[in-house]
Amino acid sequence: MEITKTPFRELVIIRPRVFEDDRGYFFESWNREAFNKAGVPCDYVQDNQSGSAAGVLRGLHFQLPPHAQGKLVRVLKGSVLDVAVDLRKRERTFGKHFSMTLSAADHTMLYIPPGFAHGFITLEDNTLFFYKCTGYYNRQSERAILWNDPGLGIDWGTTSPLISEKDRAALPFSDFDSPF
Repeated sequence: MEITKTPFRELVIIRPRVFEDDRGYFFESWNREAFNKAGVPCDYVQDNQSGSAAGVLRGLHFQLPPHAQGKLVRVLKGSVLDVAVDLRKRERTFGKHFSMTLSAADHTMLYIPPGFAHGFITLEDNTLFFYKCTGYYNRQSERAILWNDPGLGIDWGTTSPLISEKDRAALPFSDFDSPF
């Protein structure tokens, strides 16, 4: 397993060793010892999965403390542009975003620590997105940042994704007073 740091503290890219032959492939998607050694949290309490058509944007979601969640994300089928926005006001990367393509074809994962807003847009029909969470879902602490906030400068590759009413009504980043 190869774990690569990003310019964002604690946000890491995880590339598993994939063993392929004429039958298919095998890889470890999670290994407590390897994750602990790399400083990636291992105490997951909830798994989530979504299925989406191409062009669906989900995000930018997060939960307020004390219910903030770290997320280990990956794509089981299809591909996404995955985006994490740093909400930790004491970090030099506050208000900046990290994005990368995740796909079922390359099995790459991303660990997003608490204190980040997270979202993705599906690049293929029937995309299956899976993530492990370090905290339970808590409706009262759930929040969202506006996906197309011009101050964030995120290039989603489209200006008209399919989004929920909740995400359409999210707050602009400039109106967000970070508790992180």
